[in-house]
This record gives sequence, structure tokens and C-alpha cells, in this order.
Amino acid sequence: MKTIGLIGGMSWESTIPYYKIINEEIKTKLGGFHSAKIILYSVDFDEIEKCQSSGNWEKSALILGDAAKKLEMAGANFILICTNTMHKVCTQIQSMVKIPVIHIADATVSELKKKKIFNAGLLGTKYTLTQNFYKQRLIEQGINVIVPNEEDIEQINKIIFNELCLGKIEECSKKKMIEIMTRLKNKGAAGIILGCTEIGLLVKQNDFELPLFDTTEIHAKCAVELAL
Repeated sequence: MKTIGLIGGMSWESTIPYYKIINEEIKTKLGGFHSAKIILYSVDFDEIEKCQSSGNWEKSALILGDAAKKLEMAGANFILICTNTMHKVCTQIQSMVKIPVIHIADATVSELKKKKIFNAGLLGTKYTLTQNFYKQRLIEQGINVIVPNEEDIEQINKIIFNELCLGKIEECSKKKMIEIMTRLKNKGAAGIILGCTEIGLLVKQNDFELPLFDTTEIHAKCAVELAL
């Protein structure tokens, strides 16, 4: 079994599902007392969030690149960044290590294509939804990306940072998120990408009629396949 390196803590609320899903999948596949070989480097999210809000992506790349180097030195065979937004600096992080950094969008595209979904609604932070680093990666692989309107983007961002990252699960916010997802469906989305690792804490597949693509789950299961 290969050793999985995780850069977590962005937020730690969504890092917990990574650890849980990976170990559950290993147990399912190997049985007995098997669990995953994982090295976790958990950053201080306050520092990263300040970089995001001030637009200092270069500093955040150095912080996460340093984490990646430490995971490589500790014996990780490959790395997952346990957040969608910080894949904005994935290329810089990859340039700082010799082991692969597994891109969350690539793993998601693979699942979309398996389900034959080529028109996908995208939910995420305002950075993921308004900048091209994530959307373009999907588009280049044949996925038509449908994003919420400006007002909905602000609403999603508030739910993520003011609630989900702080461990707050509010029923009224779940209702708002489902309303936004319905608007994406009406724009032609055949599936919805939960393009922020915290959104899967709020909405589940049984909450909505279209297929949901929880990037946390997809990314974690991809790690298991690579580890085995």
C-alpha cells in the first residue's frame, strides 16, 4: 500500500471526511483490520484565509508548498490538497515536490464522464466560481460548466465561510443551497458539482433529484485507488 499525503485544515471540518472516507474505503477493499497509510499536514486556516481575502496567492502557495515538501520528506508517495479553492496554486505546489499532486478537478471530471454528465452546475467559494483556475480545467476536459448568478455566488460564499468552515450546519442555509441548485438545473445542468469540500457537509444526494458530485468523496476515493 502506498502512503497518502494530505494537506488539510482548509478547513479542518472538511479534512475529517477525507480521513474517514479513505479509511472506510481501505477497510471495504482489504477487510480485516486494514486502514490507510496517511500522513496529514494540517495548516492554520486563518493564515490561508487571510491570503485568499487579500489576494496574496503567492504567499499561500509558499505555505502549502512547504507543507507538500514536508509530506514528501516524511514518506508520502503522492499528495492531495484537501480543498478545492487552493488548487489555484496547485501548479506552484507541484513544482516544489517530485511526487504527484492529485488534482481534485481531474478526479471529478473522471466521475462526471463515467455518469455521462457533460453539463454540470458548479457550487463553490467565490474564488472557485469567479476565477478560471478550476472552471477552465473542467472545460478543457469537455465539461460545460454552469455557474450561479452573482447574488447566489455571494450567498454560497457566506454559507461556506460564516457557517460550514466553523462547523455550523443550518437548515435555512440548506434550503437556500437547494434553491440555488434548482436554478442551475433550470439553466441546463444535468448534475451538480459540490466544488467546495465543505458543501457536502450541508447537502446530500437524497436532498436533490440531480446527481451530486461531492468532490471530497471523489478525491478521497481516488486516493484509495492510487494507494492500492
